[in-house]
Amino acid sequence: MRRRLINSTLAVVLVVIAVFGVSLVIVETRTISASAQESVESEALRLISVVESRLLGEEAINSGVLAEQIDPARYALIEIPGRKPISVGDRPTGSVLRATETGEGGEKVTVEESRSSVTREVGRTLLIIGAVALLAIISAVLLAVRQANRLASPLTDLAETAERLGSGDPRPRHKRYGVPELDRVADVLDSSAERIARMLTAERRLAADASHQLRTPLTALSMRIEEISVTDDPETVKEEANIALTQVERLTDVVERLLTNSRDPRTGSAVVFDLDEVIKQQLEEWRPAYRSTGRALVCSGKHGLQAVGTPGAVAQVLAALIENSLMHGGGTVALRTRVTGNQVVIEVTDEGPGVPAELGARIFERAISGRNSTGIGLAVARDLAEADGGRLELLQQHPAVFALFLSRVPVDRRPPERPVR
Repeated sequence: MRRRLINSTLAVVLVVIAVFGVSLVIVETRTISASAQESVESEALRLISVVESRLLGEEAINSGVLAEQIDPARYALIEIPGRKPISVGDRPTGSVLRATETGEGGEKVTVEESRSSVTREVGRTLLIIGAVALLAIISAVLLAVRQANRLASPLTDLAETAERLGSGDPRPRHKRYGVPELDRVADVLDSSAERIARMLTAERRLAADASHQLRTPLTALSMRIEEISVTDDPETVKEEANIALTQVERLTDVVERLLTNSRDPRTGSAVVFDLDEVIKQQLEEWRPAYRSTGRALVCSGKHGLQAVGTPGAVAQVLAALIENSLMHGGGTVALRTRVTGNQVVIEVTDEGPGVPAELGARIFERAISGRNSTGIGLAVARDLAEADGGRLELLQQHPAVFALFLSRVPVDRRPPERPVR
């Protein structure tokens, strides 16, 4: 492209120079020739007037007197009736410019000049025109190279940007070139890069969330299957199989919830549900893991509460909080339900060292963890809570107290608080 731009610009300049240069040469040649001929005629006219005035004054007429009246490079022949012709200067050879004037008394003056002077003048003019044409060509080449670089370099950059997008590097360059058409292409590529970056981020986030959220249901499912494989009691097999089916349903719900959030995190499927059932299911699921570590998982507070939300999402939030206490906390982990205003609050607390001060404000950010964990669980839990209009907060750092706020469904009767189990 760069070579084509240079060649096309140079071709246009050469055509313009050829058209106007040839015309200028022709005009200048004719002008110089006409000017030289006019000068010779003027010289002859002046010389004949000198001869006539001297004849009238009866003054001497000779070559010495007339030589002062004529250009030394020219030749003059004066013919006076009854006298010998008088010549002034050297008569040129070859092609000459000639002018003849005749006086009233029959005097005749002929002035001649060699055309070589005209040729020299035309040559100097052609040299000037050629120099100007050469300067114009050089300027045109420089401008063509500059313009070609201005257009070709952005195209090269845009091609590199497109190649980077194709190779999986979606970083926008935000580079503009001052050419509206090229800037428009750059805008489109930058917009595409940002969309691809968002898509890749969403895909990676979905993969990380799926890996984290599916881990617990799969572990619980594998434990139930192991129980089934090592027992011969039909009742135990049936019970474990029912629990395994429950885990499969929860696994399906987790997958659907992850896919829904990946499409639009604001999309919720909130319904009115019994909070006791979700809490009971989490206690049954996590108590074996706590018993294996010598710790306890208890629950207290109001029962019979109804909340607005997605049961599967609430279960995942509680599972993330309980697992977080299992991994990072210590002692007994307590779930407490209470009512504040028009909201139901589920608090999860333990007897561990709590959340470090430097992590308190960033505990719900992704990849933020006090230990060597993924740092995804709490971030996913917060997103799930907010998708149904709830919120997840850290109420206290030492010891750690996490609270899940859900919209409350008012009831006429307030059952008594449950004893601590």
